[in-house]
Amino acid sequence: MAAIALAAFAAAALNMDWSWLPKYQGQMIDALGVTVALFVTSVLAGALLAVPLGLAQAAGPWPLAWLARGFCTVIRGTPILLQMWLLYYGLGSLFPYMPELRQSPIWPYLIEAWPYAFVALTLSFAGYEGEVMRGAFRGVPRGELEAAHSMGMTPFTILRRIWLPRAIQRVLPTLGGELILHLKATPLVATIAVIDIYAIIARIRQETFITYEPLLLLAFIYTLLAASIALGVWLLERRLPAKA
Repeated sequence: MAAIALAAFAAAALNMDWSWLPKYQGQMIDALGVTVALFVTSVLAGALLAVPLGLAQAAGPWPLAWLARGFCTVIRGTPILLQMWLLYYGLGSLFPYMPELRQSPIWPYLIEAWPYAFVALTLSFAGYEGEVMRGAFRGVPRGELEAAHSMGMTPFTILRRIWLPRAIQRVLPTLGGELILHLKATPLVATIAVIDIYAIIARIRQETFITYEPLLLLAFIYTLLAASIALGVWLLERRLPAKA
């Protein structure tokens, strides 16, 4: 049945109007690069923030633990679109009234939209993964940490060689789904004037009055990206030793 449905879809796609594709091909490639770049950089930066957020909640002093828990609660409890608008239309609108910023080297970046999109996506990923890492850190058997301590390892060595690797092993099964959900949040950057692949597709629909073909192509692109993420996580799981 799946093969029949796929064949029917392919036949229907061949009969659609794709005459607009060559004209917008270059713009789509550039915009796809923006989407991938925002996704990759926000995931890497968010992961770097998620580790200390999870560690603070799992083993930090209570003031730090409560701060980390509050951050994760606010980020997970508010829509990412709202966070993005607050950063871009709220915080970004205050910067022009700060003369020291207008004369600083970072001013050309503050008047662009993509830094706010990057920060919003990074904070969103960090908030969700920080909570996941909290559970992963607490899920590592206490005996392993005590054994490492009895062997004379320093707390940092225990974290680097035992605690963090074992926690990462525990989050891998859910990582693929989290990454795909994060990928599907990237089209929201188009609402603050970032030209990603979704923004280009919307422009094509407005300029050509063609609806279904651009949307089907967009769905195909995101499906390929999601499949690539799932494959990458699967290969990473196979390369790492299974947790005990």
